[in-house]
Amino acid sequence: MKIKRAIHSFHDTRIHACLYFIAPTGHSLKAIDLVCMKKLDSKVNIIPIIAKADCIAKNELHKFKIKIMSELVSNGVQIYQFPTDDETVADVNSTMNGHIPFAVVGSNEFVKVGSKNIRGREYPWGTVQVENEAHCDFVKLREMLIRTNMEDLREQTHTRHYELYRRCRLAEMGFEDSDVNITEIVEQNRADLDELQHQEDEMRQKFVHRVKDKEAELKEAEKQLHAKFDNLKKQHADEKKALEEKKKLLEEDANTFGRRKQMIEQTNSTSGSSLGGKKKK
Repeated sequence: MKIKRAIHSFHDTRIHACLYFIAPTGHSLKAIDLVCMKKLDSKVNIIPIIAKADCIAKNELHKFKIKIMSELVSNGVQIYQFPTDDETVADVNSTMNGHIPFAVVGSNEFVKVGSKNIRGREYPWGTVQVENEAHCDFVKLREMLIRTNMEDLREQTHTRHYELYRRCRLAEMGFEDSDVNITEIVEQNRADLDELQHQEDEMRQKFVHRVKDKEAELKEAEKQLHAKFDNLKKQHADEKKALEEKKKLLEEDANTFGRRKQMIEQTNSTSGSSLGGKKKK
């Protein structure tokens, strides 16, 4: 699958060069350096650089460079090589490839050498000038990166590293065939998304209807419970009223019985008194 994009039409945020600094041990590369560069060589253009090159003697530095390149080749680490297919820069690039890895010296300070202030590092035994090609490879590195091979670095990033990344990502998504029409894939994905959206809407509608039906059932059950409660409350009130009426009737009967009893007692008392008076006469 190949898609042509107008790279010049948008801001390119990709990394076009990785300057990998190596400690000036003078012996060999560390295992972590080899592992790290092996992980990076398929993602970015790696340019190995020996840092603090003023810490190592010239003859040791030359042997150290040969040792580094030998270890990189034996471990299969693919570093960036300046292109030699262009006749205009073939000679200089071929020469500069022989200087890899570049040995540089850095400094934030300016020192006075003769009548000029130059960037360098001052030691008791002398001054190391950053931009002096006899002292370090800083100028060579700057020329190769900025003035001679910047466009090639960008092209390598696009045609090699980004292309490899793009293929891996497409493979992860399941696109293996190089003849796949991206428009058809996009349309198919859009159709699938529409179908999923339609199914989601149907499920949402069904869910809403089920919720409404359940709410109606709950309201009906609540209504029935309220009606049953009102009926029971009315029955209780009627029973209470009937009991109160029976109680009132019983109280009236008791009062009537009490009055009748009192009248009978009074009558018996009066009759007894009359009989007693006749016997005395």
